[in-house]
Amino acid sequence: MTKDEGKPGPEEIVELSEDVSVSPLYNPDIAPVGRGQRKWGAWDIAALWIGMSVCIPTYMLASSLISGGMNWWQAILTILLGNVIVLVPMTLNAHAGTKYGIPFPVCCRASFGAVGAHIPSVLRGLVACGWFGIQTWIGGWSIYKLLTVFFPYWDAAPAAFLGINAWQFACFMAFWALNMAVFLKGMEMIRRVEDWGAPLLILMGLGLLAWACVKAGGFGPMLSSPSQFAPGGAKEGRFWSFFFPALTGMVGFWATLSLNIPDFTRFARSQRDQMLGQALGLPTTMTLYSFIGVAVTSATVVIFGEAVWDPIVLLAKLSNPFLVILSMLALTLATLTTNIAANMVSPAVGFSNLSPKRISLKAGGAITGVIGIAIQPWRLVADPTGYIFTWLIGYSALLGAVAGVMLCDYFWIRRSELRLADLYREDGAYAYRSGVNPAAVAALALGILPCLPGFLATVKAAEFAPFWTNLYHYAWFVSFGVSFAAYGLLSRGPAGRPSVRGSRLFQPRGISL
Repeated sequence: MTKDEGKPGPEEIVELSEDVSVSPLYNPDIAPVGRGQRKWGAWDIAALWIGMSVCIPTYMLASSLISGGMNWWQAILTILLGNVIVLVPMTLNAHAGTKYGIPFPVCCRASFGAVGAHIPSVLRGLVACGWFGIQTWIGGWSIYKLLTVFFPYWDAAPAAFLGINAWQFACFMAFWALNMAVFLKGMEMIRRVEDWGAPLLILMGLGLLAWACVKAGGFGPMLSSPSQFAPGGAKEGRFWSFFFPALTGMVGFWATLSLNIPDFTRFARSQRDQMLGQALGLPTTMTLYSFIGVAVTSATVVIFGEAVWDPIVLLAKLSNPFLVILSMLALTLATLTTNIAANMVSPAVGFSNLSPKRISLKAGGAITGVIGIAIQPWRLVADPTGYIFTWLIGYSALLGAVAGVMLCDYFWIRRSELRLADLYREDGAYAYRSGVNPAAVAALALGILPCLPGFLATVKAAEFAPFWTNLYHYAWFVSFGVSFAAYGLLSRGPAGRPSVRGSRLFQPRGISL
């Protein structure tokens, strides 16, 4: 019996002990990470989350909740609760990555099959490609606004055929090139950028908070405004009908990262490091920066006479050129650390998994970069309520179904025991007929199906009864629960006990129960 076929304890790192390098399912970029290559401790994982969480969408996250009727502390607590909830599937999905050193698409092979794994990895990658383009445009826009302080005539330049002027496009491409350069240096460079960027980003946020407090003589009127749901308020008695959809949105914000978190935790030294790092980095940073966004925006009402939610617009209003440069550079760093980790790694690994022998991780990153330009993200950002908050976050909520299948398969069906070498074999224990596990695909479809009418109604693609739109408000929870239960039922053995090898109906080739 080889080491990877045994039954290691929950904290043991399982290493590959067989040569599967000739398999078409293998390349060095998606190969298991051995113990000697694991350099990510708890701080590295926490720094990763600080780097990803400090971004413009996080800064502005509470704005929609406050405009919907919440007061500041209700909005911040909703964000905190949402991130605590998503931390659970985040750390659970991270377990296989840490234990076996495998990335997200390879994790999916156990439940979906070698070919079927392309379904969840592509679904996840498409969201990331959209966010990559948008965040790259935001980073380029920050550089553009910084430079217009010194070259104001740039704003007078006519728009080109793409809908933006040449200077805007040049800044976008410059930031795009910076993202590509860091990514192509590999995961160790990404770790270093996140480690160095995390403390700078914390200082940046606290510095902005201190400036706003001093400049406004306090945080302003927003922090003293009552909830519209309070007695006598414009929306009295409707708090819970707003709260639960808002909470689903907060969970959906990082729902996609909860799927491909193994892409990072496969470099973690231990399960303790990945769990502690995520617990320290994710909910705390998201809550802190959301509060900074609320507090600073509240202060802008006093300072400028209007609420300025967009930090790029706010920083452009600063009169001191030195502060403008410093702030914009910090904002560029914040966007860079978010974009590379959250939006480049997943699609790059997913594209590499499509054809491991032909597409390397770097080639996958290049494909992601090209898509990021092709979608013309400046057009998408022009209406963020439509594409970003309706399509992307809504689409993310539907992917709770993927998490349901993966967690049911790994923890309930297989008891966290995988045959590592077989994940890279076409005829191994996970080589379902035609490479696809019908139970996983069926459970995925069943999980998404109840939420699909509400999603289509929300994006105005079709009309459905109010029941379906109300159900969609709980999309992540519904899709997760239905797919988990469905996969569990479809994958049980005929005697009623869970089988670690798949059900008799959908079992892999070569495995008898």
